[in-house]
Amino acid sequence: MHLRAKIDKILEVFLVILTSTLVLDVVWQVASRYLLSNPSSFTDELAVFLLIWVGMAGAAYVKGKNEHLAIDILPDKLQPQNKNRLLVFINFLIIIFSLTIMVVGGAWLVYTRFQMGQVSSALQVPLGYVYSIVPISGLLMIYYSIDDIINLINANKK
Repeated sequence: MHLRAKIDKILEVFLVILTSTLVLDVVWQVASRYLLSNPSSFTDELAVFLLIWVGMAGAAYVKGKNEHLAIDILPDKLQPQNKNRLLVFINFLIIIFSLTIMVVGGAWLVYTRFQMGQVSSALQVPLGYVYSIVPISGLLMIYYSIDDIINLINANKK
């Protein structure tokens, strides 16, 4: 199995687990508030953290599947070779963004949260763990973009 397919499968399973946990957390939050009249203290915070992880990991996943939102008016009007060149350029821009903002900036965010010893109020989880998904997603997006560029260049050679 190709590395990209393995990463896709791992991300799929991971996202299913995160989303399922998020649904269960929100259901418990509603049930404890309205049915038991005793709202759970941690469910709101856990839902926020899970949503961060689902959003960031999901962004990497849809980049890998090339199913992210895009305006494709220009690429559809180009010749195949020029379309591939445009897509290589777009993937290059994604690499620059992912590297500078998500990997470097995200790593700095994680590092500073650990250095300051910040923990969440209800769960007492170090916030560095919560934000660690940002550089991880950035690295995945870089991998997917490099793989896309290689495939586009190989397609131009044919």
